[in-house]
Amino acid sequence: MFQRFYPGEYVDSTYGIDFEGLYREGYRGIIFDIDNTLVPHGAGADERAKALFGRLKKLGFGCCLLSNNKEARVKMFNDDVQVEYIYDAHKPSTANYRRAMELLGTDETSTVFVGDQIFTDIYGANRAGIRTILVKPIHPREEIQIVLKRYLEKIVLFFYRRKVKKEEMSHEGSNGK
Repeated sequence: MFQRFYPGEYVDSTYGIDFEGLYREGYRGIIFDIDNTLVPHGAGADERAKALFGRLKKLGFGCCLLSNNKEARVKMFNDDVQVEYIYDAHKPSTANYRRAMELLGTDETSTVFVGDQIFTDIYGANRAGIRTILVKPIHPREEIQIVLKRYLEKIVLFFYRRKVKKEEMSHEGSNGK
């Protein structure tokens, strides 16, 4: 029932993702949400974000910011990281996920999406056929409409975790453990 909302992976932080591993697997483009994925809501790029984008560029990744925010907010963050960006993206609509891949010169098989919200970020990327990584929100302070969605996300995550646990147990059983 909730599978369309499930992320490919669920991790604590964007900054803990094994980007080198993703590169070895053949991924060449990363699409990021900004708020609560890379920095707290409304914040500019901090040193950690700047270092991450420097590292990703050195590895050979193309990066694109995909945000439902207005251009001024996205541009303010991007001024310090200098990657492609799309503002007012209307996530979960798939159109701008596809546009981001065009900007990066990648496709569904070579692109990863990283975001903190299930019903916009992950759902849209899943519908666009992109590998998804859900991260825990950086900061608890959020706009009211997001706070309300977080309650629904908890339900989806409950079933997602149950599915993952069942798969792990099935995998262990098939390995004779």
